Amino acid sequence: MPIRARMRLPMWRTLLTAALAALLATLLAPGAAHTAPRTPTAYDKAKESRPVYSYADAIRESVWVDTRIDGDEDGRTDRVAVDIVRPREPARHGREIPVIMDASPYYACCGRGNESQKKTYDAAGNPVQLPLYYDNYFVPRGYGYVAVDLTGTSRSDGCVDVGGRSDIQSAKAVVDWLNGRARAYTSRTGAERARATWSNGRTGMIGKSYDGTVANGVAATGVEGLETIVPIGAISSWYDYYFAKGAPLFNSGPDGLSNGIESPEARARCGRVQQRLVEGAPRSGDWTPLWTARDYVPDADEVRASVFAVHGLQDLNVRMKHFGQWWDALGDAGVQRKLWLSQAGHVDPFDFRRADWVRTLHRWFDHELLGYRNGVDREPMADIERAPDRWTTDRVWPPRATDTVTLRPAKGTAPGVGALGTRRGEGTETFTDDRRLGETDWASAIDTPTPAKAGFTTRPLARDLRLSGSSKVTVTVTPSARTAHLSAVLVDVGPDTIRDYAASGEGITTLPTRSCWGASTDGDSACFKDTGARTKDVDYTIFSRGWADLGNHADDHRGRPLTPGEPVTITLDLAASDHVVPKGHRLALIVGGTDRNLITAPADTPTLTVDLARTFARLPLVGGDKALTTAPHATVPRESRLDGVAPARPLNPRPGGRTS
Repeated sequence: MPIRARMRLPMWRTLLTAALAALLATLLAPGAAHTAPRTPTAYDKAKESRPVYSYADAIRESVWVDTRIDGDEDGRTDRVAVDIVRPREPARHGREIPVIMDASPYYACCGRGNESQKKTYDAAGNPVQLPLYYDNYFVPRGYGYVAVDLTGTSRSDGCVDVGGRSDIQSAKAVVDWLNGRARAYTSRTGAERARATWSNGRTGMIGKSYDGTVANGVAATGVEGLETIVPIGAISSWYDYYFAKGAPLFNSGPDGLSNGIESPEARARCGRVQQRLVEGAPRSGDWTPLWTARDYVPDADEVRASVFAVHGLQDLNVRMKHFGQWWDALGDAGVQRKLWLSQAGHVDPFDFRRADWVRTLHRWFDHELLGYRNGVDREPMADIERAPDRWTTDRVWPPRATDTVTLRPAKGTAPGVGALGTRRGEGTETFTDDRRLGETDWASAIDTPTPAKAGFTTRPLARDLRLSGSSKVTVTVTPSARTAHLSAVLVDVGPDTIRDYAASGEGITTLPTRSCWGASTDGDSACFKDTGARTKDVDYTIFSRGWADLGNHADDHRGRPLTPGEPVTITLDLAASDHVVPKGHRLALIVGGTDRNLITAPADTPTLTVDLARTFARLPLVGGDKALTTAPHATVPRESRLDGVAPARPLNPRPGGRTS
């Protein structure tokens, strides 16, 4: 089924927003301590927080928040380092302010942002530079900014547990502290208490990848005081980061990631936690209790915060499945939502749509944390990038006219070069897994008989066809061996100019010039390298993918050996997408084996025979079954090889910076 579009604005949020707007308009304005309350003009789009506070004079401090758990089993509860930048002026008058938080494991090991910035400190240990622009831009506008080192990283106690209880409690405890429900100290081991008397408790979490994943996990606890989250390219279920229905997506598990981001001190004391990660995440791809504890989707109905989600439609690190299932679950729970979907890969919107992003994020935080009635919640739910730097909007997403349509493969005039339509096919197609090839090899030879894939295309379309949501492909296949992996991809066959998501910048190029976003100090510049779209002219575009271990045909969560010669049926969950196949192009479905560098190969090299009569795709088409119209007499170009992006590069399982 396609992702369902629902949004409910609970009555308590509406009433709370109106009340806070009146209060905060008074409290946060300079010199307004004795001014009568004034409610901002309803949906006044010009109403926004202004940079009226001194960034140079801001308070910069560090505290250590007690997580109330002992993850490293040393007999004392773990404390996490929390670096804070907040305007000095509100505190002088006893005014409380909201907080923007980025909780990350990467502040010391790997850096954040396009320039891999790390935290820096002065001789007294106070923060000088916090990565990215959040503090530079928002602190002068009356927000506190908090950067949390997750347990086991940088200056924090404990061990990294890759999305588990310790990771989530690291950040949740900080939200609790900001709301007066947890303890913090002025040092890592001392007894002097630190209190967040300057905070009004209203917190918004933001971050890309691992950082956004933690925001998802904290929101799923339902913690009071977390008003909004902005997850960018974030994981919603850690099993789906490492496996696709039993098929391994990487050559290592969460223990490898943990070892790469833990501080040297933590690595020396966290051997038992590492071993539990190894034992709890077997490379078989079977679901275990470890994965249950790291799956946030079932707890979407606990989310109290609003969600502004951002994801790259071509993100091959944290793949679009994470966004799709989280978005769907949040909709079912009635959570207020907003989204941006770009053509890029694993890229922050600051690097593909900078000015619009900062403006929108500013208005979002003003609305959710300051209570300004600026109308951002009444604007279209979705911004979708249709072509490099060309965006459209949708009032709801997926559009209300979206419906699931079943398309079926049929034999063509040559082996492996078939048709795709609404009529049921007959016969079989056969291919042999070739672990040296992947989706770009298959798609470039869509009109050519090749032994490693079975491809099926529609006739050229008579009008544009939009797919919006999640697709499923059900395949009945007979394997020749005891192990087999299966891939299914959807392809837009036709010329286009797209972001080159397969290049090193994943759709962007970094320029030598800089632009400034907020205030600077000697140690923390608000000026960042500019970026531009990196594009490529292509003959086809792969826009959705799904994979599975065929041994998981009877159980999504547990595999079993296949019986050679015995047919099995399995459904592949393709990643959520939003793509328009233009008039004159063709829609293609390709079924193959190992998708090189995107899933790992099975133990055997199977030949797979596809039963076309029992194979079909269920696709979310805007306009339903009437949307697919083809031009039966149009000429279909036949080329020996089509040009597309480069094959997928080997990816390291590190959901943070660039994938490489």
